[in-house]
Amino acid sequence: MADLVDIAADRVEAEREAIVARRRAYPAPTAPTPATRCTSCGQPIPPARRQARPGATRCAGCQAAAEVRAARYRKTGVW
Repeated sequence: MADLVDIAADRVEAEREAIVARRRAYPAPTAPTPATRCTSCGQPIPPARRQARPGATRCAGCQAAAEVRAARYRKTGVW
């Protein structure tokens, strides 16, 4: 006759196996495709910027403008 500890251990193991099975059902994550064009102005992002900031989605000019707008919003609460 199993005691409560054995029952709990079996249940934990079954739940763990179910979680692992669900996780394995998802496709493996892939690296995002690097942006080659600015999402703000549509111009090509220079290779030097893409190399310096691999996750960059804006050119340097648009990124600077976005940071100024964000700072102003944090300060005033108005876009």
